[in-house]
Amino acid sequence: MTEHGSAAVRLWGRLLYERQSDPLCWAEGVLRATGRPSTAIAEAMAGRLDALPHGPRDEAGGRAALLFRTVAKLAADLRGDGRYDADVGERIGPLALRLGESDPRIAGHLRTAVGPPPCGPDSLVTVHAAELDGDRATRLRAVDALLQWAELGNEQARTALRAVAADHRAYDAAVRWRALDRIDLFGDRSLEPGLLRAVADAGHRGVRRSALACAELGLRRAVPPIRALLDHPEAAVREGACEALGLLADPTVVPALAPLLDDASRRVRGAAAHALGRIGGDEAFGVLRRAMTERRDPKAAYLASAAAAFGPPAVNDLVALTTSPDPDLRALACRALGPIDDDRIVPVLEHLATHDRTGTTLGGTVASAARQALQAAHRTRTGTAPA
Repeated sequence: MTEHGSAAVRLWGRLLYERQSDPLCWAEGVLRATGRPSTAIAEAMAGRLDALPHGPRDEAGGRAALLFRTVAKLAADLRGDGRYDADVGERIGPLALRLGESDPRIAGHLRTAVGPPPCGPDSLVTVHAAELDGDRATRLRAVDALLQWAELGNEQARTALRAVAADHRAYDAAVRWRALDRIDLFGDRSLEPGLLRAVADAGHRGVRRSALACAELGLRRAVPPIRALLDHPEAAVREGACEALGLLADPTVVPALAPLLDDASRRVRGAAAHALGRIGGDEAFGVLRRAMTERRDPKAAYLASAAAAFGPPAVNDLVALTTSPDPDLRALACRALGPIDDDRIVPVLEHLATHDRTGTTLGGTVASAARQALQAAHRTRTGTAPA
């Protein structure tokens, strides 16, 4: 069986076991379908790991012995007599399937005892898709199962997940979030109308995740409604909007992001700064440079991190900031220079590390910030830290 096929069988085994209302009764039925002695079945159900220790040394005999020991382990675990093994029950279906392959005489009995075989995954996916109409816990479980089938390449599962993602009013936020978190497995351009409606509905609880999904799919038409979310009353939504706009990297949103560097939420301020770093360009760097210079946030290390994303084109401006009379600004400039791979920065940082022992409100001195920046510069160039 191919690696992809083995993954499908393992997933089928897990889903099959989870559906058993009485796992031990089900497992006993599987053992009885093997036609092995009732004494061996009784030993396995009593949790004795040596159940069916002997038998033919052929392939079927070995698989039967492994199946009996697995059921014995499950029985011991469920009764609290054994060492807990979280996935032991999930192995029963795949083991029975392989036993039937090596012993065709009992294959039909095993198939009846175990349940629907994995050779027809679409039938299982149909069940999961139908469960999307169940209660909340059932819907969450169904989405998880569909995501795993989608990861294995099942197009029917991907279609069902696209239906969840496309209608933000048909499913509660938790269910839809679960799907959108893995939109890379099933998302395509067909989702654009539904996602745009979800982002435009600013009062919807899942609006943040919808904005990020648009960005992950590269939906440029989502830029205007996402930009409108920068004024949302919830900080988490404003933060998500900044992140989404950074992923879309549309330079027209730079003026809209600039005020968010003064947001009441530190997380929003950081997200806005990193979005500007992702977008790049002179206008975005100018916004960050002004924020660093004005020092409106006493703990603005995220500004340095965002400025570093501009790379060598920003070096001259950042080096100029190392001569500022404000020691905090000099330290911030050092932090921004450190990750940039450029020969111009090392002499500047070495000079500050040696001579500038002025204290800062960021913690430590300018010299210590410069030394840390030199270490970052060394790691950038060599992938190792200096002695």
